[in-house]
Amino acid sequence: MARIQTKSAVEKIVSYPLGSSPEEIKEKFNLMAVRKMSDNENVYGCSPEVKNSISKAMNSLCFYPDGTVSLLKRKLAGFYNINQDKFLVSNGSEEIIRLLTRAYISIGDEAIMAQMTFPRYETNVLIEGGSAITVPLQNGTHNLNAMYAQVSKKTKMIFICNPNNPTGTIVGKTELLQFIEKVPSNILIILDEAYYEYVQSADYLDSISLLEKKPNLIILRTFSKIYGLAGLRVGYGIMDSEIVNELHKVKDVFNVNHLAQAAAAAALHDQGFIMECAEKNAKEMKFVSQKLNDLQVRFFPSQTNFVYIFSQYPIAENLIANGLVVRPMKLEGYLDAFRMTLGTREDNEAAMDVINKLLNEKAV
Repeated sequence: MARIQTKSAVEKIVSYPLGSSPEEIKEKFNLMAVRKMSDNENVYGCSPEVKNSISKAMNSLCFYPDGTVSLLKRKLAGFYNINQDKFLVSNGSEEIIRLLTRAYISIGDEAIMAQMTFPRYETNVLIEGGSAITVPLQNGTHNLNAMYAQVSKKTKMIFICNPNNPTGTIVGKTELLQFIEKVPSNILIILDEAYYEYVQSADYLDSISLLEKKPNLIILRTFSKIYGLAGLRVGYGIMDSEIVNELHKVKDVFNVNHLAQAAAAAALHDQGFIMECAEKNAKEMKFVSQKLNDLQVRFFPSQTNFVYIFSQYPIAENLIANGLVVRPMKLEGYLDAFRMTLGTREDNEAAMDVINKLLNEKAV
């Protein structure tokens, strides 16, 4: 049978690299157990309130979910003290990226983004026939001056992942504010703040305060990371109500399922749990960073729940073979580079012990 031709934009796309499952790794390396430190999930789980809310919501599974996501939008509006009409709740914040490109990118349009960042920005731009203009990072951080230099009459949107995935770095608030101020108002600025709650640095921009004066600004956040709801897929965007209305035209009617809506509303309520997770994560980031410094292993300073490590020695595959699952990611100039999610102290100690062992073997 003749091959059915896909549209040309799809042929250019590489599928998102998911990696091997823990079960596959156990079988491949004959392991009894593995520590999954590859997908930036919250190792401390989710709030107990979430489980109670899901239990109650189980009684309504025969009904379609609320297409307006009214309860969660009310909770978000109260939490941020922002009108409900500025929120769009989604099937993970990734869905809003897809909706934005679907609604605003036409053939020939351009979107500017970092060269090493969340790959779904580029994918969704390409699907709609647009061009992704990628700009190299500078010391693991968005190079905003170089990104601004790429702005043209074709530019429709700019993506800034802050903190950045996979490097974990942030753009300083003064630099980012100056960038936002000079970008023309007809270009969408999309700040992806999926890891916002983990940030400890005082040099982080309060983007919410800019929304009233910058109707071209879109802020993306999620319940998949620190809230521990990655398995339920709930995210949200905060933006001008006119953009919300346009995105409603292209989104699925029931895009967020019933259990996810109930769970997210409960998770948002328990801010004590979120603060506890952020504190534990900060403590583990300090521990891992110190250990890596002691071992003279290079990494980018991170404001997330993961650290991006790079080396002239093959570490990642050996970690995986020892039951520590990380996400290998290439970095120019280095033999090996990978992203490692922070785990419990036991997980992190185990990872550092294996890295130390591998480096000592190379030194012999």
